[in-house]
Amino acid sequence: MDKEGDGHHHHAIRVPSPDNIAMVEETSQPNGAPSLRRKAGEMIATSLETYRSKPFSFWLLLFLSSGAMLTAFPASSLLSRLYYNEGGQSKWILSWAAVAGWPLPALLLLPLYLLGRASPTPLSLSLCSWYVLLGLLSAADNLMYAWAYAYLPASTASLVAASSLAFSALFGRAIAKNRLNMSSLNAVVVITAGVVIVALDSGSDRPPGVTPRQYALGFVLDVLGSALHGLIFALSELVFARALGRRSFHVVLEQQAAVSLCAFAFTSAGLAVAEGFPAMRRESARFAHGGQPAYANLMVWTALTFQLGVLGGTGVLFLASTVLAGVLNAVRVPLTSIAAVIWFHDPMSGFKILALVITVWGFASYILGHSSFRKT
Repeated sequence: MDKEGDGHHHHAIRVPSPDNIAMVEETSQPNGAPSLRRKAGEMIATSLETYRSKPFSFWLLLFLSSGAMLTAFPASSLLSRLYYNEGGQSKWILSWAAVAGWPLPALLLLPLYLLGRASPTPLSLSLCSWYVLLGLLSAADNLMYAWAYAYLPASTASLVAASSLAFSALFGRAIAKNRLNMSSLNAVVVITAGVVIVALDSGSDRPPGVTPRQYALGFVLDVLGSALHGLIFALSELVFARALGRRSFHVVLEQQAAVSLCAFAFTSAGLAVAEGFPAMRRESARFAHGGQPAYANLMVWTALTFQLGVLGGTGVLFLASTVLAGVLNAVRVPLTSIAAVIWFHDPMSGFKILALVITVWGFASYILGHSSFRKT
């Protein structure tokens, strides 16, 4: 590029735009027919453009947040099933364990305050109302999933939970104004079909001692929990946009600490009413393969993995959108299903394999459909 008037020549390397690549490819193809090279060029150029538009710290935080979702959430799901397999019975106790790790984001936030790297966000009535609402919804969501894992195999529960992607897309469009194209709608239809296939195959994998009515209840609550999960994602993105702002990553820790604390308060109240605290002592005494130490170990790891997973999801919401959070939340489904088959020897019928295949197909459709989105 020449800069006129100073007699010098400054050269800069430019990444070709998708439009320029498309023009070159169209002239080289008969009748302007699109080619695979053109599509690949468009994706590469768009990816480079997106990568260079953000600092390295952004991509590092996004990588860590995504990694937390894809590892901690599956681990939390498997631990939930393990709780019931080893003799646990209370849905309230499992829900309580999920939010008992609320101090974790607060502990990560404290050094930022002490070192002067961040200052606390002023609390307003509106912001506190958002925290209480999200905390209440999170407590209800955890309780629904606890019921689902009580009556469904871990592989089946995770496959049904894939419907959260469809709900994330719909709520993200309605609340956070995220874009929704034909690829998104295709993914919604395909994943819904996968859930229907799992429902039709309900007789093949019902755990011993679980009645058909209990299995159906677990299935329905799993779908309702997935819908609530998608709603929480969309509302959380709205809080970042309107109440907290996208000032610094520390607001992610602030929101997670406050929402988890509210969810912990609601769940503790429910556990107290259900007389769950005395039940913990009774459960731990008869817990299989380790007794009280194994029971305490399971509770601690359930709390840690769940908090890390939710913290990762909130980070993805802050850095990207409900769209990416929904995709990553759904990608964990095949990971959880395969791990459940290996560790818990869950039955894997032909229907469930078909549901898993078309679910992955739905994920791929969703990701490819959004890979070409460009922010103005």
